[in-house]
Amino acid sequence: MNNGFGSLLDRLITETAGSYEGESAWSLEYAAGMFGQFMESSLGHFSPELALCATIVCLLLVRLFGCDKCCQPYWVALFGSLVSFGLAYYQFTDLQQTSQSEEFFTGLLIYDPFTVFFRLFLLLFLILITALTVLSGIPDDEDAPDFYCLLLGSTIGMMLMASANHMLVIFLGVEMTSVPSYVMVGFLKGRRQSSEAALKYVVYGAGAAGVMLYGTSLVAGVLGTASLPEMASRMALLVGEAGTMSDPIVRTVILGIMLVMVGLAFKLSLVPFHFWCPDAFEGASAEVAGFLSVASKAGAFALLVRFCLAFAGNPEGTGTLKEIYLYLGLGLGVIAAASATFGNLAAYSQTNVKRLLAYSTIAHAGYMLMAVSAMMVILNAPAGSLHDPLVDANRCLEGLLYYLFVYLFMNLGAFAVVALIRNQIYSEEVSDYAGLGYQAPVLCVCMGICMFSLVGIPPMGGFFAKLVIFASVFKAGQVHWLMYLILIIGGLNTVFSLVYYVRVLKTMFVDPRHADARRADVPFNSVPGLYAVMVTVPVLVLGIAVKGLSETANQVASVLFR
Repeated sequence: MNNGFGSLLDRLITETAGSYEGESAWSLEYAAGMFGQFMESSLGHFSPELALCATIVCLLLVRLFGCDKCCQPYWVALFGSLVSFGLAYYQFTDLQQTSQSEEFFTGLLIYDPFTVFFRLFLLLFLILITALTVLSGIPDDEDAPDFYCLLLGSTIGMMLMASANHMLVIFLGVEMTSVPSYVMVGFLKGRRQSSEAALKYVVYGAGAAGVMLYGTSLVAGVLGTASLPEMASRMALLVGEAGTMSDPIVRTVILGIMLVMVGLAFKLSLVPFHFWCPDAFEGASAEVAGFLSVASKAGAFALLVRFCLAFAGNPEGTGTLKEIYLYLGLGLGVIAAASATFGNLAAYSQTNVKRLLAYSTIAHAGYMLMAVSAMMVILNAPAGSLHDPLVDANRCLEGLLYYLFVYLFMNLGAFAVVALIRNQIYSEEVSDYAGLGYQAPVLCVCMGICMFSLVGIPPMGGFFAKLVIFASVFKAGQVHWLMYLILIIGGLNTVFSLVYYVRVLKTMFVDPRHADARRADVPFNSVPGLYAVMVTVPVLVLGIAVKGLSETANQVASVLFR
């Protein structure tokens, strides 16, 4: 047995046999002690997730004993999220000094700066989105314990995705993320549109999960392992024996890899697996749509990077393997360009703000996928074509991490403004935003900053984020000319996107307010106004003071290329 409790048992027997060399039998007490130390170390690495699990149990107990009247569920959720964030921050500061990488839970998960960075990212976003739900009043008091249990459970799944070191944990993390998301999309009871969106999401998600599980079985079955660190060597051995892509066994593994990526493409809402995204965002509340647009993307990109590096992270690979992974990277680049183009063009005709931002999410997933594509192409460049492929690949991943962190604030800011305006005018149609720039200037200015950052206009954080990713694609163009074409498409899409973002701002600041329209009154010194400012200011800061986050992202990314 290579994994699971079988590997743990093998380890215990080996270590015990070495300690009691010459004895006929090994001590059961010693084995139990080793097991206890092993589990203690693993539980320490897993402490942020355990804190969220304990918070879910507390929320269930609050509901069970009817304490939700005297102890508001959002306070329980916020407290548990803050404790988990504190544990993750302690881990991150500790790892900045040691930069260790350690497997735990018998190799099913991995503990390294990359894992902890995404834990911090997801927990920070969880705290901010929970605070937004308190301000917006969704969910109501009756359903709050259930909603926060789903929110925290989905976040645990995303944290598992970021630390996955085994194919079964990959599938488990994706499903733990997806199932609560299905329920949250349909959480607005009594709304046909919400129920329809949830049903579509479930149907597409079930199909993607089945395809992904089938791909997992193909890869693990042919390679003889489901452990990510062992896959590169097994694949190299397989291709070395087969020699070329004409061998059906090699083709089977490649097919399995592509099927697994179908499941990840669904989570990222990449073309052509994006069908669920606009309907789900429109039917769900703005708070849930914001959660899916940021957190789900972060977890899926962390998983995609780990999965790609499990195969292509070895610069010593054979020529045949490098050629396979090179074309796989180019394929990801084509999907990235198609997603960015489709997302931006489809957003032109949207009249609902959430649906418009859904297509914007598809486009930005395409931009971020360009970084992964460039990383794959650079890592599998022919010998001598690049001076130091590992350094260049590290910059690709640095750009992705920087983009994700900026994307957290600019997309959350946009959806927060949508939720807060909805509470004032009871509408999410673009036409009903006319003249709001004079009634709720603080919200509209925040929306303008976030949308200009989504376009990539300096000095917003989105400008530097796109600049770093486009520089990575340009570097990959030295390996294959197709990456230059993808770079051009990405640049043109940045220009295209300006039109529909500006259309929303023009409606807010230029078009007159209808005489019979509801009034929006959100002053600057109100709690909703201060929240909007709080999540918008980092968009400006990250565009001006880029050094700190850039260095941190570079340090985190470098761990994966050692």
